Amino acid sequence: MRRSLALLATSALMLSACVPALQDAPVGAAVSPPAQWRTQLGVTAPAEADWWDAFGDPQLTRLVEQARLNNPDVRVAAARVKEARATEQGSRGYLLPSLGAGVEGGIRREVSSLGRAQKSVAAQPAFRASYELDLFGKNAARVDAAEAGVEANLAAEEAARLSVSAATASSYITLLALDARLAVLEATLDARAQALKFARDRAEVGYTSQLELRQAEAEYQATAQLIPQLKAQIARQENALSVLTGELPAAIRRGGTLADLATPAPPATLPSELLRRRPDIAAAEYRIAAADAQMRVARADFMPSINLGALAGAAVSDLLADPIGTWSLGGSILAPIFQSGQLEAQLEGATARRDQAAWAYRSTVLNAFREVEDRIAALSSLAEQEQALQAQQAAVADALRHARNRYRAGYTPYIEQVDAQRALLGVELSLVQVRADELTTLVGLYQATGGAPSSTGG
Repeated sequence: MRRSLALLATSALMLSACVPALQDAPVGAAVSPPAQWRTQLGVTAPAEADWWDAFGDPQLTRLVEQARLNNPDVRVAAARVKEARATEQGSRGYLLPSLGAGVEGGIRREVSSLGRAQKSVAAQPAFRASYELDLFGKNAARVDAAEAGVEANLAAEEAARLSVSAATASSYITLLALDARLAVLEATLDARAQALKFARDRAEVGYTSQLELRQAEAEYQATAQLIPQLKAQIARQENALSVLTGELPAAIRRGGTLADLATPAPPATLPSELLRRRPDIAAAEYRIAAADAQMRVARADFMPSINLGALAGAAVSDLLADPIGTWSLGGSILAPIFQSGQLEAQLEGATARRDQAAWAYRSTVLNAFREVEDRIAALSSLAEQEQALQAQQAAVADALRHARNRYRAGYTPYIEQVDAQRALLGVELSLVQVRADELTTLVGLYQATGGAPSSTGG
């Protein structure tokens, strides 16, 4: 038996002498993080795991937590983790022996050695065991690939939760911004209703022509027609936010107004930390590891397959006085000799998939750096823009006050007041938009930096 095993091992080593070597990953796929960000922020703060709480709105927190549990995309990602774990568990079976038991039997009529017909009832229970020697690491590589697949799917699940959290928070902020726009329009409509009444009163007594009355009516209706459009947009936003949380379209309860939302400090992070904090980067790394392992599996297909087998059983028949024990031990070696280039093609395909995973990793990292830089730059410009808009609002509001007084005193035509009203409406709507942009950019920065240090890392 020892001599047979030695012969098998020697034959395996001889047959594996011409197996192709594995290729290294592309050198250009690696990314070195910069020393610091291109754009610098002022005051920053460490990001907490539940970063959405920093906005100070309990309804926002409730919606985000509900979405993290019930969003269909998150549920799909969790199901993929279960599938990957089942694949890993199945791959470990390759490292263990296969055991089986069975019984063969039947009734048979045949001619005996004496030339007479005889009938017999026989049964042969047997216990079988087989085991593949993993001399070349093929089965171990399968397990490595499955383990990396589990980790990649876990990171992808965390990335899905982070994406859904950011989308829900941004959607809620957008909803509050639409509410604020509606409040601005309704206040403007009230002001224009008063201006219309004043113009009508003056026209009725003949103090002014019908031109100013028609101008006031036109401005009132121009504002009035915007309100139904905005209400429909609010309804669509509520429906989208409901679906994000895994619910049917419905109205959304607010926890406050856009002005009530706190403005948390931007999350503090370094470029080198980003590679550890972003779950999508971690998933890309694990996909490279899984592809590497699959490449080793493809290379091991060039190696001989060595199997050991054992069988133990008994022969039971009414023709025998006592059952007869049976057993066998053996082994086999099978090596590929001619496969018409199939094995080479499989290895080349596995190598190409590993290279794809490496370049996909580089793309993920570069996009991560770009997303952070874009949001940091946007935050810096939005603060300056908001400051300028606030100064413009004060100036336009004062101009409107003067225009209204001069019109009522009869010094200027109504068109000057109209121009000032239009300018004020535009500035107030722009202020609402800048405020919403600032908050949603903060949400995007939390997402771009990986949420919090506790996120899955590479």
